[in-house]
Amino acid sequence: MVAPPDNDVLWARALHFRYDDGSPGLSGVSLGVREGEILAVGGPRGSGKTTLLRCLSGLASVADGEVWYNSVPVHTMRPAARERLRRERFGWIDPAPVLVSELNVWENTALPLMLRGTARRRARATALEWLERLDIGDKARRRPAELVHAERQRVCIARALAPAPSVLFADEPTAPLHRADRRHVLRTLTTAARSHGITVLLATADAYTAALADRTVSLLDGRRVRTVHLPPVSGTAETEGRAACSLSV
Repeated sequence: MVAPPDNDVLWARALHFRYDDGSPGLSGVSLGVREGEILAVGGPRGSGKTTLLRCLSGLASVADGEVWYNSVPVHTMRPAARERLRRERFGWIDPAPVLVSELNVWENTALPLMLRGTARRRARATALEWLERLDIGDKARRRPAELVHAERQRVCIARALAPAPSVLFADEPTAPLHRADRRHVLRTLTTAARSHGITVLLATADAYTAALADRTVSLLDGRRVRTVHLPPVSGTAETEGRAACSLSV
């Protein structure tokens, strides 16, 4: 087992993953992610994007291969150690917003901070700051059931960013948002990540989203490929032209 390069915060070699039914999810995927980099994982639906993020974050165990975080082998960690790593170092955004119904918006946003031991007042101040950045601050005292779907997703994004994780895994983070809202939220997310030195792995099947990243890794049927065509975010000539171009690895 050879340690990864020192300048890669995440590094994976020859990842193989199989689903419960035995079908392949990943077949020999290798990649390195530099500290502070925003890396888009592109490809059509079913290409293995979510599976790759789950394996890199320790949410799923690989059948074969290696995953390293800051030169620490994640693939050999026990489940409790992986859970602690995710809680203390990683953030995650799902395509569908999942919030604690008993907590209001700011409490949901502050929850990861308070679980780390941050004082309630400080956690609340940080949560409110991120909610304002994502244009949801006026709903801070509402319950999740009082929000529309897109508003709940904004809260989930704020919750993931509030603890300033070392690595943020974002799985189609703007999928529930209207097209008009996506650009603002994506720019808020990427700008915040750059200003705080957060490494981002962004799974997307959207050309505009991928264009905001520093680099794109493309998947098809669980394998890395040189190029992949992503659909445009809208029907404008600009995005149609962008989608017609291949995204190089």
